[in-house]
Amino acid sequence: VQLQAYGGGLVQAGSSLGLSCAASGRTFSSYAMGWFRQAPGKEREFVAAIHWSRGSTAFADSLKGRFTISRNDAKNTVYLQMNSLKAEDTAVYYCAVSTSGLVTYRSGYDYWGRGTLVTVSS
Repeated sequence: VQLQAYGGGLVQAGSSLGLSCAASGRTFSSYAMGWFRQAPGKEREFVAAIHWSRGSTAFADSLKGRFTISRNDAKNTVYLQMNSLKAEDTAVYYCAVSTSGLVTYRSGYDYWGRGTLVTVSS
């Protein structure tokens, strides 16, 4: 499975930004695609995930209400919409695939993309 994330950049606090991640290669009937992020000097943390066939979603508690996740079956692409961005959202955002279903822990993800940098200026 190959993953390519798009959409990072520099934005001002309070604005919105959308990320996308296209998956190619092998697919699985019960997989999930998720987003993680890693800020400088911090551990990589879970952001959101979506189960590909069921459409069920999971979010980090701190991000509920500001971030949404969706998918496009035809394009094998998952989207992360980030609203009301804050300086603390600055991080490298990674998309990943879990063959274990909708899980929120890093070790549950088997394939990772390279990451895209999101910088939020205050």
